[in-house]
Parts: sequence; C-alpha cells; structure tokens
Amino acid sequence: MRTLRLLMVLLLLPVLSEATTGWDTLRVMSYNLLYYGEKPYCQGPIATYHNYLKTILEYVNPDVLGLVKAASVKLTASDTYGIAPFGFADSILNNVMNVAVPGKYAYGTMTNTAQADNMCLLFYNKQKLGYIGIVSTYSNITDFNTHKLYYKDPTLATTHDTTFLYVTLNHTESGSNTSDATIRSQQITGEMNQLHSKFSHLPNMINMGDFNLHASTEASYQTLINPTDTNYKFYEPAYIPDVHYAYPSDWDNNASSYASFLTTSTRQSSNVPNNCGTSGGAKGWYDHILLSSNIIHSTQRIQYIGNSYKVVGNDGNRIGISINDAPTNNSAPANVINALFQMSNKYPVIADLRVQKVTLGVAQNEEVHDDALQIENPIGTNLSLTIADRLKGEHITVHLYDASGKEVFTQQETVHQSHMTIPIHVAAGSYIMSVTATKEVLYKRAVVKL
Repeated sequence: MRTLRLLMVLLLLPVLSEATTGWDTLRVMSYNLLYYGEKPYCQGPIATYHNYLKTILEYVNPDVLGLVKAASVKLTASDTYGIAPFGFADSILNNVMNVAVPGKYAYGTMTNTAQADNMCLLFYNKQKLGYIGIVSTYSNITDFNTHKLYYKDPTLATTHDTTFLYVTLNHTESGSNTSDATIRSQQITGEMNQLHSKFSHLPNMINMGDFNLHASTEASYQTLINPTDTNYKFYEPAYIPDVHYAYPSDWDNNASSYASFLTTSTRQSSNVPNNCGTSGGAKGWYDHILLSSNIIHSTQRIQYIGNSYKVVGNDGNRIGISINDAPTNNSAPANVINALFQMSNKYPVIADLRVQKVTLGVAQNEEVHDDALQIENPIGTNLSLTIADRLKGEHITVHLYDASGKEVFTQQETVHQSHMTIPIHVAAGSYIMSVTATKEVLYKRAVVKL
C-alpha cells in the first residue's frame, strides 16, 4: 500500500505543478571596487567616488550587486581591522543607492573573519528580493560568503510559495606566480567544500566576483566548472549556453580572442587617474559570473537570459588602452564611461535572469538543502519533525495542499526543542506540504498521509 501511494505522488506531480502568470527579471552585477571606502584613501575622496558609483548604477540598474574588494568596513566603532569607516555600508546606501534609485536597495550581512583590509558587500533590490542571511562561509585571506535571498512573488502572502536564490561572493589571491595560483585553488576548494557540507547539490546559485584567473586551465577554475561531483558544477554563460568560446582558454596569452570579455584594466597608465591598481588597459579576464545548473537549465523557476552576460563599458576595442581612449567608446554614455574609468581599474560584469511567478499556492518539489528541517515521510497519525537549533524560539507553520491546490490543513507551532510531533487530521492520500518560518520556506515536497 505504501508503494502504491508513493507511485500516486509521482503521478500527481504534473497536476500539482504551479500555474504562472509570467516572468520577472533580475539583473546581476559583480564589480571590483579597488578598496572603495578606504581611509586614508588612495584614489580620492569618498564623496567623489560615491558620485561615480551612482552614475554607474543609474545606468546599469542591477537587482543583485556584489561589490568586490571594497575596503573592509569597521563592523563596530572599535574594530581595528576595518579600513573603511564604521557605517560605510549605510553611507553607500544613503549617498549612492537611494540617490540613484530611492528606496530600492538594502544590503546583506557583512563579515571579516579573515581580518582582511577588503571585503565583499552584497546589495539587493528589496522591492523584488528578501534577505534571509549567510548560509555558508569560508575564510582564507578574505571571507567567502554565500547569501540566501528569496523572490518576493506578488502572490507570496496567499500562496506561501517562494523561490530561493543563493549568491556567493569571491575575491581570490591575485598574482601570476605558481604560488598565487596554488592559494587561489586552496581558497576555491575551501569555499566549495563548505557548499558540499550545506547542499546535496547546487540550488539556484550565483558564484561571482574577482577570481584573478589567468586561464581556464587554472585549478581553481576547474574546481568550479569541471568538478569530480557534477552536482556541484558551475557554468560560465559565455561558454555555456551562449557558446561565444570553447574551453580551454588562455586569455592572458591570447587576449585579443576574448576582447569583449576582458575586465582588467580600464586604465592604460599606471598614474592616470591615480597610481592605484593595475594598468595596461584590457588584458585579463579576472572577473566572472558563474551559474549553477538549476539556473542554466531553468529547473527551479530561475533562468539565465541568453547572451545577457556582458562586461559593462567594454566595446571589444580596449586591448592595451583605457576605456575612454580613442577610438570613441560608444558602448555606454560618455558620463558612464568616465565614471568607470575613475571608479576602478576593473570593468563590471552583468548577467540577466528570469524568475517565474507563481499563482497557485502549491509548493514546488524542492528539497531543503541546508538541513534546517527533517520530516518523516510517509506521515502517520502525527507529523514527526527534526529541527535545527537555529530555529529554536521561532514560529513555524505547517501547510498541506491537495491536488487542486486547496489548503486543507494549517498549524502553527513555536519551536522549543529539536524534535516535535504535530497531529495531522486529514484523510489518507497524497499532498504537497510546505513548512514556513518567519522569513523562509523550510520544506516543500510531495508527502503521503497513511
């Protein structure tokens, strides 16, 4: 009988698929900002660079923004490791983000376990996305954090159904020596080992930042795009699915073949506009946006938009020259080109995603990857739950939906211990169960009631 009911679940899954009213879009941007915010400053006054960044963001208008290699922000007033002022993230929010697009942005949790002089900051469009927190972190010279967000579907309040997006931000060791490449490999291996411990396979995940890669054959890059366990494989859209290039690639020694995707440097001279960062014009492809299989193949409501992966301000004619040198760079307005030249020695990288909207309150058949909640399935008279310690004190709500999408059971409980049982008073059969906490959906899966 149990086998028969499990078979019924498989047969019902197509019926339980959510109806949709269309798609929303998310623009993702990664930008190395060359110690933006440091005091004493190398490039120039912070207020001046606030204005340059505002000009860039008004033009690009990202929804997910990774500011990489920003000066490490003092996390407390007495923090001795941060070289940007305490409250600098709020300064960016108030003097850049809210001026460019008022009320749009918020920022994620900041850490500096490595006690570094730089860090990665995550800003996001709070009108489209909600922030849950850091779910994975690895520290080696700098911190590598994975942030968890959820899409604010227009029907979220009634369907209790949402789509998660994870963003991992990177800034690896720079340099072209073998020892530098070895450190990069250690950093990315450590980051990926942390993700292995949190996820059974990669969810909707973006892995982006400045990887300081000199060729696709580098061990750190191979760890990402060609892992032993393909459940943890990332894709670079310029290769898959856009097929602009094929592996292997050596952009350091054959830069002209990758001219439109080179991200280092916006500046030809070592002392114009200042003596900070690298010079030499476009010559290297260090900044990347990598996407998990779920996004590439659109298996969990988020889909990469083909040929949207671009390097902002790089018109493909910048080999060995500055972004604002002749021939005239018409890939963006002149004020944006100037702001990119002034702001950093790196070009920003962008990619666009589609997010599928939900109208029927039936949860997608998505596994819980962070092990916050374990549920015995099939269910007997009582639902048996094992709950992570981080949820103690929170309210959780159990929802059951029948094949038509109608909610047939709901129960709210406060988590006091790691194991709970909840009486389930519904008829035997197949259902979709959703368990929600204050800020997240913990469990979504087809279940059988005996």
